Amino acid sequence: MQESHPGQNVWKGFRCVLFDMDGVLYDSMPHHAIAWQQSMAEFGITMTAADAYATEGARGIDTIRHFFLLQKHEEITLEQAQKMYDEKTRIFHEMGEAPIFPGVKPLMQAIQASGMSVNVVTGSGQRPLIDKLLMDFSDYLVREHITSAYDVKRGKPYPDPYLQGMRKAGYADPRQAIVVENAPLGVRAGKAAEMFTVAINSGPLPDKALTDEGADVLYPSIEAFLADWPEVVKATGK
Repeated sequence: MQESHPGQNVWKGFRCVLFDMDGVLYDSMPHHAIAWQQSMAEFGITMTAADAYATEGARGIDTIRHFFLLQKHEEITLEQAQKMYDEKTRIFHEMGEAPIFPGVKPLMQAIQASGMSVNVVTGSGQRPLIDKLLMDFSDYLVREHITSAYDVKRGKPYPDPYLQGMRKAGYADPRQAIVVENAPLGVRAGKAAEMFTVAINSGPLPDKALTDEGADVLYPSIEAFLADWPEVVKATGK
């Protein structure tokens, strides 16, 4: 795994950390990949596990409309896409809960101890998952600091979700935010928002898929990022 260190880059003035959810906080992407494949097959759409990982981070309804247009050569309404997404959601929730990645809670604790806020920016439109975030990370996260598909009209890879997340955190300067992502579209969104973007390669994609999108640093796990957190604090002057 390629790994950069904060000392090789510019870490300063950070006030908030914006986490993606799936594949960063939860080891949930294998479940999502299966749910996407099974649900889309019901509607005559072919979607592979690789497709699920490549489009991760985008709003679910946008992903569905993209594949429907690509394979069926017709546009569907948001309402039609939502019905298909509801089926994907049903299958996903029948698969049981995904575990929290090791190191996530200690990292959140370290972020708070350094005076920064913990925030989540997800393309998910599943309200039960938002409630689960609040339950699992109640010591670190409040509802006002969660940005979901309901908060933006344009999802990742557009910068809108991360810019909205920064505003919810109470800041106006993208240089005050750190994005933590595991997906190419998410990294692209973070960089489009002009934020320092940390890539966590927790899935099967090659490192290049993340570095090509402009990730400032790359780690193989949240635990590896946690190990470097003291350097973040030192460079920030907290």
